[in-house]
Order: sequence, then C-alpha cells, then structure tokens
Amino acid sequence: MKIKQNVRHFASKKALELPVVSDLVKDKLVDLHTRIFLEKADPDHREERREHLDAFFDATMDTYLAALQQGAPEAEAREITHVQANFDFYNHGWTEMMEFPVDELGDHYERYETFFERHGITIEDPLGEFGPPAGLPAAPSTPEKLEEPEHPYAEGGFADDVYVEDEDGNVHVGGREEPEDVNVSDAPGVSDEDAEA
Repeated sequence: MKIKQNVRHFASKKALELPVVSDLVKDKLVDLHTRIFLEKADPDHREERREHLDAFFDATMDTYLAALQQGAPEAEAREITHVQANFDFYNHGWTEMMEFPVDELGDHYERYETFFERHGITIEDPLGEFGPPAGLPAAPSTPEKLEEPEHPYAEGGFADDVYVEDEDGNVHVGGREEPEDVNVSDAPGVSDEDAEA
C-alpha cells in the first residue's frame, strides 16, 4: 500500500504513547479517519456508516499501539490499521472507499500474517481481539458492489511492501526514521490543524 508519512504521524505516535494527551489525540485521529473515508463513500450512504467507522477506527488505534510495541516501524504499524479498514470495507461491499484493489486483499493479509494470526485478525474479522466486546455498530452493506468492484481511490501495485510518500511527493519503500525533534504539539488534537490519515 502507498501511504503518506510526515512529522505529524510521528507526533501522533508519540502522543498516543503518553498519558492524558493520548485520549485527546485518539479522539481527533478517529474523527479524522472517519471524515477522510466518509468523503470517499457514496454520498447516499455516508451518515449511516459514521457510527460504525468511529468505533472501527477507535479499535484500530489499539492495533496500531500493539504493532508498535511489538517492534513494527511507524509506517508498518499504520499500514496494518489501513489494511484492517480495507478488509472491513470489502466485507461491507464499500469498494468505493478501498485504498487498494479487491484482488490484492490476500497479498496484504499475507504480508502481516504473523501479526494478524497472533491477534485473531482475518479478512472476515478485521479487528480480531481488538474488536469492542459489544461488537461494532451495524451499518448497511452494499454487497452488489462486489460483483463489479469500482474503487476510484485504490492504487494497485503496492502490495509487496509499505510504500511511503514523503512531503515532496517522492515514494520510498519502507518508512523513514523517526526524527529526533518530534514535538507532541504537532499531533492532531493537540493543535487545531488536521492531518492526513
């Protein structure tokens, strides 16, 4: 998958690992991810998906932290959560929200299979043990979209590794090293600016 990575992502990582400020940043990141993906959704279905996505992205923040704690670099830990989201979009037939084509689902699963198996994550159960005990709020599916999937925001050909686009638009394999001067105040929820997922 191709993702972006900048200083705000490292600031978010740092903030999520701190007491007190982590709750503010987590709430902001959940809102941010829900907004970004609802903008990709079919306008007729956006609002009915909001509550589900809020709960889903809240759970993926725990996945992200677990991946970091188990040694994943920031870019990989974040990509894991995006793969989970794409599994969920696929399961619901929300193909217009997907970031990679349907035929790359298995490739993305296999790249993180060890982590996924450790936590009970499958394509059919994208959250595994990170799912809320009461389950996720239901949201209507659009399974008919799986017959001839259209995914205008999907970029194929990036299933073999994590590809990171930097601030200058250059794409690199793997993530960059964490800067030494990361400031938590650059994380969403600490300042008033938004960031990209």
